[in-house]
Amino acid sequence: MPAARPQKHSLTLRGHRTSVSLEPAFWEAFREIARARGMPLNALAAEIDAARGMDCGLASAIRLHVLEWYRSDEAKGGGDQALS
Repeated sequence: MPAARPQKHSLTLRGHRTSVSLEPAFWEAFREIARARGMPLNALAAEIDAARGMDCGLASAIRLHVLEWYRSDEAKGGGDQALS
């Protein structure tokens, strides 16, 4: 799989706009997780933001959340899901 350039998108976290750059596969997976959990993307981003440590940037925290989700039983219960 060729490397894809990160894409910047705006998110609103607790009423404040911020920009996050992620590769397209991570944006797609992030949206799939929000849909599977029945929550808006901004709400999921705010949840991840609140849980991350100060030594971890938001984009990295989202990538780690995506990785953990696809390794978890929650993702397995939703059928075969892939990042590509």
